[in-house]
Amino acid sequence: MDQLSRVEQIDCGYRNGSDRMVILRCIGPDHFFLERVVFPFEVLAFVCPGSSEVEIWTHGLGGPELLESIGARELIVASAPAAEPTAGSPESNPWWLAS
Repeated sequence: MDQLSRVEQIDCGYRNGSDRMVILRCIGPDHFFLERVVFPFEVLAFVCPGSSEVEIWTHGLGGPELLESIGARELIVASAPAAEPTAGSPESNPWWLAS
C-alpha cells in the first residue's frame, strides 16, 4: 500500500456566492493539487486529503488576487443518504427477481 492511499480523504463542497468567476486551488500532502474554475453561484464538490488548504483566487486589474484561504475541513459535506428504491424497480419488489 503506497503512502497516498493511507491519507484520509474527505468530501468537500464550495459554493461561489459571488457574481464573478473564481479559481479554487486545493493543495494537500504528497503533491496533491486540484485546480478548478467555479462560475458564479456554482457549487463544486471534490475529494481531497483532510489536511489540505483551499485557496480562492480571482483576477483583478493588477493580476491574480487571493480572496480567501480555507482549511479543507471547513468545507466538509455530509454524504448523501442511500436512495430509496422506486416503485416498479427490482429492488422494491422481490417477486420481480424470482424466476
